[in-house]
Amino acid sequence: MSTNYPAEPWQLRGELLVSAFLVPADELPAGSVLPGRRPLRWGRRVLVGAAFVRYEGGVLEYDELLVAVPSRGRGGLRVTIPLIWVDSPASRAGGRELWAIPKELAEFTRTVDGNEVEATMGEVATLHARYGRALLPRSQRLPLPTLQRLDGRTIDSRNLTIGRLTRLRTAWTFTGPLAFLSGRRPVLGVAIRDARIIFGMDVDRDQ
Repeated sequence: MSTNYPAEPWQLRGELLVSAFLVPADELPAGSVLPGRRPLRWGRRVLVGAAFVRYEGGVLEYDELLVAVPSRGRGGLRVTIPLIWVDSPASRAGGRELWAIPKELAEFTRTVDGNEVEATMGEVATLHARYGRALLPRSQRLPLPTLQRLDGRTIDSRNLTIGRLTRLRTAWTFTGPLAFLSGRRPVLGVAIRDARIIFGMDVDRDQ
């Protein structure tokens, strides 16, 4: 399969199934918080997001599983992605080279039955989810600025997701590199449906 990837910004369409967890700071995977950054905390625990994403339109089509850790610091709120898998060699190559996102390759399955969806990535993660009611009446603009460090490069990228927010009831299982999330109950679940994602709108590679 080709590793040729589109030029930035990437215009993508799809759906994000997102859960938020609270994790003890000393259990975070390496690279979750970059130097000079402060993760969002509740007591001794840190906010961590996990998401299955399916991109079904735009410059690439692929499945994705990621872990994201928001933090504060210079420039304001940023999200760092320490763990992420995709089933597209082009997405892997582009994510690494354009924005220092440490994408790895994996195999995914996804089934939808009415208001329920099941997504899996190998033996590492499974999500059983049920869509709920809309949280807001219209599509929302959700800035998603990322700050990444990979192979000695630190890259700050401004990105945007536009989509409909709905409640999402989730049940996850995690093993392997995501075992630090195993047994934790999500504090929030949301689906971003009919989403349009613009990645790499404004990128700073001079840090």
